[in-house]
Amino acid sequence: MTTVDQVFRSRATDASVGLRFEDRDWTWAEVVGESAARAAALPALCPQPAGRPRHIGVLLDNVPDYVFWLGAAAMSGTVLVGINPSRRGTELAQDIRHADCDVIITNGEHAALIAGLDLDLPGDRIHDIDSPAHAALLAPLHGVSPPDLTPAHDDLFLLLFSSGSTGAPKAVRMSQGRLGRFAAAAADRVGIADASVTYLCMPLFHGNAIMMNLVPALAVGATVGMVRKFSASRFSGDVHRLGATYVNYVGRALSYVVMTPEDPRDRSGSLRLAFGTEASEADIAAFSARFGCEVMEGYGMSEGVFRIARTAETPPGALGLPAGGADVRVLDEEGRECPRAEFDATGRLRSGSAIGEIVGVGLAPLFEGYYENPAAEAERVRGDDFWTGDLAYRDQDGHFWFAGRATDWLRVDSENFSAAPVERILARCPGVAAACVYAVPDPRTGDQVMCALEYDAHTDFDPAAFRAFLDAQADLGTKWRPRFVRVVERLPLTGSGKVDKAPLRRQAWLTDDAVWVREPRGTEYVRLGPDAVNAITAQFEQHRRVAHLPQG
Repeated sequence: MTTVDQVFRSRATDASVGLRFEDRDWTWAEVVGESAARAAALPALCPQPAGRPRHIGVLLDNVPDYVFWLGAAAMSGTVLVGINPSRRGTELAQDIRHADCDVIITNGEHAALIAGLDLDLPGDRIHDIDSPAHAALLAPLHGVSPPDLTPAHDDLFLLLFSSGSTGAPKAVRMSQGRLGRFAAAAADRVGIADASVTYLCMPLFHGNAIMMNLVPALAVGATVGMVRKFSASRFSGDVHRLGATYVNYVGRALSYVVMTPEDPRDRSGSLRLAFGTEASEADIAAFSARFGCEVMEGYGMSEGVFRIARTAETPPGALGLPAGGADVRVLDEEGRECPRAEFDATGRLRSGSAIGEIVGVGLAPLFEGYYENPAAEAERVRGDDFWTGDLAYRDQDGHFWFAGRATDWLRVDSENFSAAPVERILARCPGVAAACVYAVPDPRTGDQVMCALEYDAHTDFDPAAFRAFLDAQADLGTKWRPRFVRVVERLPLTGSGKVDKAPLRRQAWLTDDAVWVREPRGTEYVRLGPDAVNAITAQFEQHRRVAHLPQG
């Protein structure tokens, strides 16, 4: 099986349970049948564009229709665009326009997010799956056969949104062949078999859920137990209710789970493996002990190209080594390989010269590109080499250690976004003369949002007013609210007059300027003092991330 179309069609007669959602089950054969009905409905939803396949944007939580539309797209040669519902306002509209969506598949809850936005689409192209019209459209199509066509290996199948440093949309291209080939290999890597039950709680608009759960399970005929969205408080109950043997995760998901009360069934439950990225060592250990399961970490990208995997010799906290013998290095801006890292007694890097960008040498031909975004592609491809935009260093044994982001974007709770749209919002705040947004390290994993604000001569920072301003911004993404606010007299500039974020990132909250901090789940800002700084440092020590602490 080398295309996603073939993966779906391989389950057309499979009577085993394929999808379990809330109080209903679908066999894999029924999943394929529902997908075929939606493929047959596509001509009624939107005409065939000239010169390209249809693009259907899906703006939904994890519901069965999302899976059915993935199947419909795969078998009809249609492109599915995963739309991130945590985006807001003009940025959300820009994603939809950029991806050339011909129709939006949504429901009442999510339709409210795009109401009144300039989508460049007729009103009848917004299709509500909960409406009577949806049921009427599909009623005569149940039982139809899958489309009589064979998508090619290099046909575009998915557009998965990330964000570039400029704030422009960046939609990763994924072909039928790339995902089809990946499916069986991924299932083998994480031990998913026909008797497995996967727990799908990560969002389907994200490549991790599709690449490391749904499609590998489909390839081998496992059962997928799906929930609308991740909930730490419901995690244990869901795992036991479903009899889940496998779960994928991203970012801080494990951290949120281990902070919930333990279920007496956890240690002897069905869960065998959790696979994901960016969990802290402390959270990995706590989750593994609580559920009596293995936790497997890996480094990969929606862009594909290569992956870095842990081995038995990989030190705690490291990413690991390139898989499959891929030539992956850490290079400086001039393309020279960085020296191997050396550490002091506390685990801090002795020199920043060891940090550079993770580069797949000679691997650029494996990159399928970004949709209609040559500028973003140019950031990644230099000759035959693929530059990831991620920073790292290598220890004396060659293991890679993650060190942040090379380009101006952030990753918070597994969500990637650019600083630029957040800066545009903060610039609207009364009295703000200039705003700068950048990533600072999270004590557990990923990034936190920090901003530096330069006010005009007549305005002082008012934490209550700033909070009220943020609360009133409808286009502020759910992950975009700053954790730290630094108030500066003047933002640092480069020789060419551009804002220089390097010293801001390096200093983070360790500065003589006034810094205000927001509690992780709160909205109020309080002045950061020495005791709070010490508490933050203790969190980095607890999670074995002292090498990520700012230098001040």
